[in-house]
Amino acid sequence: MSLLHDHAHVESLSELSRFRTEFHACLTHRRDALFEVCEALVCAPGPVHHLAHLSLEPEHRRGHGSAYAALNRGRIDTARLRWSLAALPLPRLHHRLVLAADVSPWLRPDAWTSPERSWCHTYGRGTGQAEMVPGWPYSVIVALEEGSTSWCAPLDILRLAPDQDPTVATAAQLREVVKRLREAGHHTDGDPDVWVVVDAGYDSPRLAFLLDDLPVRVLGRLRSDRVLYGPAEHLPPNATGRPAKHGTPLRMGAPDTWPAPKTVTTTPTRRYGAATARAWDRMHPRLTHRSAWADHPGRLPVIEGTVILLQVEALPSRRAPKPVWLWSSAVGLAPGQVDELWWAYLRRFDIEHAFRFCKQQLGWNAPRVRDPAAADRWTWLVIVAYTQLRLARGLVRQVRLPWQRPAPPYRMSPGRVRRGFRYLHAHLPGCAGVPRPSRPGPGRVPGSSNRRPAPRYGVPKKNKAGATSRSRDKQAA
Repeated sequence: MSLLHDHAHVESLSELSRFRTEFHACLTHRRDALFEVCEALVCAPGPVHHLAHLSLEPEHRRGHGSAYAALNRGRIDTARLRWSLAALPLPRLHHRLVLAADVSPWLRPDAWTSPERSWCHTYGRGTGQAEMVPGWPYSVIVALEEGSTSWCAPLDILRLAPDQDPTVATAAQLREVVKRLREAGHHTDGDPDVWVVVDAGYDSPRLAFLLDDLPVRVLGRLRSDRVLYGPAEHLPPNATGRPAKHGTPLRMGAPDTWPAPKTVTTTPTRRYGAATARAWDRMHPRLTHRSAWADHPGRLPVIEGTVILLQVEALPSRRAPKPVWLWSSAVGLAPGQVDELWWAYLRRFDIEHAFRFCKQQLGWNAPRVRDPAAADRWTWLVIVAYTQLRLARGLVRQVRLPWQRPAPPYRMSPGRVRRGFRYLHAHLPGCAGVPRPSRPGPGRVPGSSNRRPAPRYGVPKKNKAGATSRSRDKQAA
């Protein structure tokens, strides 16, 4: 058993070392400075509140000015880095690849000199207090794993432009991710389809339509006020007129309109009590030539899928549980496959844990950078730091706080792995070169005025037709 454990330990250490070497090769300009910023980020024991504080870590051998210069003027070969992330060992859920896609905002409400900001949806402190705050929205795609965990495997991240449709941009992003996964050998022709799990902010049927030519099945949550229709072949034939496209409607807010479900399953769970799932096969939304489908040529398609109503007995927060409506592009599902679908949706919340850790501990939204390209470089450094922690999950020494209980290696959280990563760092090969001493420039003469003020940018607004128009706030004028 010890030999097997040592062999697995050596393989994991080699995988981590190869990824660090490959990441260093992806840095094309100011390579060593960017690499040491990431080193300090992954080895710092506490939360990151300021970028200059990382220069105080022993892994960062350069001055604090080099960290800002690396973000502002550095270069990262993101195409090669995306291939490096796809080539890593990836987790499986239900013996298949399950991807989760979501948008997380980097809020920048007072950054009037930062371009390419858009309105980001966020929640206020009160219940149901949704707000729209200017910032940079990032679309993230990760691979989910089995069990109750806060880990996931990041595969791609993309900053959305103000005029981009999140569903269309995510579909193009997923297409590239699936291509890289297939070429990396993670998915072959005989493997089961890849599942893509999204939340209610996406148009799940439209996302499935855009990815129809790939071995991908979409699973998304629906609002509880939607109306879906069954197949039209169950209706009596019409003697005159065009054949019907939509069958009996299912109004989610009106239980008396629900037809008999095809599948009903009840599964005991540890946290939610008995979970009951009812599934209706071959249900589709009624599309119209409006909004996202306004420019669709010809007749609108009929996108069929499986509707699942999930109801549980209790919630861990002791609040009253609400029913969850799900839609999957897969049809003809067996009862066991229906249970696998709603279990996969519950695992989607692991990406929320990753967002919280990256923002609260790794300081994803901590630097106050002006250029969105610098924000993209910092975002990739955070993704690489999180990936290194995931690869070192079974290698680091467990450093516990006095009030924390011991945890097995497979149950260690990202925070615990980060506290012990510094002890592992001494056994990893160094990639950055020795810094050369230099002196900072004189800068602007003290007391002189700034004769080249930075330009100010407004936040584009969407009109009723959905087009974006540039408007300038009074404070930014």
